Amino acid sequence: MHNEPLAFRMRPRTIDEIAGQQHVIGQNTALYRMIKNGHVPSMLLYGEPGIGKTSLVYAIAGSTNLTFIPLNATTSGKKDIERVVDEARITGKVILFLDEIHRFNKLQQDTLLPHVENGSVVLIGATTENPFHDVNPAIRSRCGEILQLNRLEKADLILLLNRALTDEARGLGKQTIQITDEQIEKIAEGVNGDARKALTLLESLISASDEEDGTVLIEDWLIENLIGRIGVFGDKNGSHHYNLLSALQKSVRGSDTDAALYYLAHLLEVGDLVAVNRRLLVMAYEDIGLAAPEVGPHVAAATDAAIRLGMPEARIPLANAVIEMCLASKSNSAYQALDAAIAAIHQGKTGDIPMHLRDTHYAGAEKLGHGGYIYPHDHPIGSFGGWVNQSYLPDAIANLQFYTPVLAGEEKKSAAIYERLKDFRKKK
Repeated sequence: MHNEPLAFRMRPRTIDEIAGQQHVIGQNTALYRMIKNGHVPSMLLYGEPGIGKTSLVYAIAGSTNLTFIPLNATTSGKKDIERVVDEARITGKVILFLDEIHRFNKLQQDTLLPHVENGSVVLIGATTENPFHDVNPAIRSRCGEILQLNRLEKADLILLLNRALTDEARGLGKQTIQITDEQIEKIAEGVNGDARKALTLLESLISASDEEDGTVLIEDWLIENLIGRIGVFGDKNGSHHYNLLSALQKSVRGSDTDAALYYLAHLLEVGDLVAVNRRLLVMAYEDIGLAAPEVGPHVAAATDAAIRLGMPEARIPLANAVIEMCLASKSNSAYQALDAAIAAIHQGKTGDIPMHLRDTHYAGAEKLGHGGYIYPHDHPIGSFGGWVNQSYLPDAIANLQFYTPVLAGEEKKSAAIYERLKDFRKKK
């Protein structure tokens, strides 16, 4: 009887056994050809848990004759790295697989990096965090390849599951298991592209199922029960969490209600209500803006209610807010205008504040030439309120324009007023 988990036993032994990740290790990729020709470059593998980073490394090692040493950066020390270096001196070259490489400390780096640089140690690092954010630049600079792995497709997972069911040496092939193609497909669909979860789920199903005359009978209700929340991945600080926040905002900006709700659901399952609320408030003013000015207060009320309610009830006002933002008219003109003004200041486009706008609330202001301001409220103009034709920008930049209206929703009315006032100013 096997003691190791099924997912461990079914790891690919060579690169030809890898399922999925064809963009990284397919037969037409440079990496595949290099390994087949006996050259293994140092590299970083980046991606979510369970999508095959470790399996890819073991498959690469199995496709070469080099000594293979796996370590974890969270538990390894200087002595472990020195052991790798000593092995490289004896054998000429080793492959070092360093999992959680973003936790690699400076002492380990100082010991290892010269040997990676001279080629005696081939460093393959794996991380769930964005290497451009979390991996030390010294490591990145010595890894010629930074490869992002993707979640496996359903077809890849079905291939892995069937391989496990039929493999007599490493898998479940010696057992008689009654499982339908539809049930295998349901497992593949329910694990969110995670090969480890797919094989672990299959193994759990076998253990939990009844037997009849030596045949294991897989039942639909048991699959549903075990899948549960298996598709949720992320934490409050990981790179994937920020990818989810980014995807939520871009889906709202693109008016895709279903996609926005999907990413909101995933974020709420991860559990960072504060980050979700903050992002929704930003979106209300960044992406909806003047086109639907009522949305900002609505979202503020929804996020405040979510904090007061807590989960799971918080999802209710947040769902309202996300759908309203998706279907609202959109404009980014206000913050773009402010950014243009900030950029102008940084570029040195400045000037003296006009005398009539300067403070006059002190004795001696008149002697400095301050004054002459005309109070707009004393000059009504239709239903607009008060307006008077006087300059406000410094004379040196009087012709600059920062705001460009977006003709959407309520901003159409504001845009018409803006253009009309510009015409009035030209008559000065």
